[in-house]
Amino acid sequence: MEDREEISYVNQQEAIEIDRMLMGPLAFTVDQLMELAGLSVASAIGEVYSSSEYTRVLVICGPGNNGGDGLVAARHLHHFGYKPSICYPKRTTKPPFAGLISQLESLSVPFLPVEDLPMQLSSDFEIIVDAIFGFSFHGNPRPPFDSLIRRLVSMRKQQCAHEKAAVIISVDIPSGWHVEEGDVCGEGIEPDMLVSLTAPKLCAKMFCGPHHFLGGRFVPQSVIDKFKLKLPSYPGISMCVRIGNLPQPNLSAPKGIFAASLSLEVEEDPIDQFQKWLGDALAAGVKEPHYMVMSTAGKDAKPSSRMISLEGVNKDGFVWHTNYGSRKAREISENPHASLLFYWCSLNCQIRVEGFVEQVSDEESDQYFSSLPRDAQIRPIVSKQSTSINGREVLYQQYKELEDEYHERTSIPRPKHWGGYRLIPEFFEFWQGEESQVHLKLRYYVEEIDGRKVWRIDKLVPLLAESTSSL
Repeated sequence: MEDREEISYVNQQEAIEIDRMLMGPLAFTVDQLMELAGLSVASAIGEVYSSSEYTRVLVICGPGNNGGDGLVAARHLHHFGYKPSICYPKRTTKPPFAGLISQLESLSVPFLPVEDLPMQLSSDFEIIVDAIFGFSFHGNPRPPFDSLIRRLVSMRKQQCAHEKAAVIISVDIPSGWHVEEGDVCGEGIEPDMLVSLTAPKLCAKMFCGPHHFLGGRFVPQSVIDKFKLKLPSYPGISMCVRIGNLPQPNLSAPKGIFAASLSLEVEEDPIDQFQKWLGDALAAGVKEPHYMVMSTAGKDAKPSSRMISLEGVNKDGFVWHTNYGSRKAREISENPHASLLFYWCSLNCQIRVEGFVEQVSDEESDQYFSSLPRDAQIRPIVSKQSTSINGREVLYQQYKELEDEYHERTSIPRPKHWGGYRLIPEFFEFWQGEESQVHLKLRYYVEEIDGRKVWRIDKLVPLLAESTSSL
């Protein structure tokens, strides 16, 4: 497992040049690279999704080399014990594609025309492999791939509506994404797994799913040196390596956050309850579950809200870091109370937290700042939150100047205008949606008993058929 900040991400031109070098002076053939890529994809799937639980796989192959990677992956998945089917609308008789098709047909792997696919892909398949377009694709997808991509996009909406949905694995680039800028229109595929090939492309930085793997154990040292690549070490004899953190499920928690009855196991400490739900959200692949809405109000009592990142939670409270000159910081100085809201659509639950806010110690802020990668340390120095600027170019120029200034230094001092805050909770509300519309609320609030503070718990049932607009 490797930290995403320590790995190189390449742009489109670099990816093209790396391929040219591999197939030029280094004498790799297209079919060799496809074989290695497809094996990497199948291996990554096998790392996460057991063939006993995720048996039926649909591999959607595009007209180019990415489609060839998908064909190879399908063959390996068959040998790994899965039951793959292939949708390959633009079949070709050119090598090496014709040979891959023959190999799959000899294994009785079915090829399905687009018109024969079920209306709801999740009804027939547990896994969908998106091998439609790779890093060299540009322009707008043409039929039938445009409609296939839309169907994959709609599967994420199924999850938000609490319907069964297959997991999506994208090969190298989620189809419809820009290779460098990601999902520019905000309407692209949101895969559960991304398997980057050779080296991650820039768009992979925008991937927020739970499982990111790299397959590229074949990359020669000469390529690494020429392009100054920082690539992870591969474990054992594996053809793939995980990038980023492994989601940590809470194995002691009940399966799923909402159940068919109201007999929810309730923790006595609301922090334990929060961490249990957060663990379930991570295990379920919720996109960025640590982001929360924080609301504050100054002495004028006018509320303001914004999305921020939760950077730590323990028995002492919830911690985040910001500019001390920002609006939220000014309002906290005038009125040191705030509320936090976490909402996870695909799990049909939300958590509200209210409490007193204090500034963390300089030592704690220094410790957190020193743990950040260098670019994340430079950003708060440049950013003077809630102040006017003439344009984004000013920030880019300041960032570049600071990058050059600190280039030779081993450490960067934390700016005095930036640091951490901690919300010390006084109230929690856990809202758990239920398909029958008989929802559940758990409320925790502090009560003083015999001179000591204890948490009291109320289990409440909101109005029947309460809509999500009235949570």
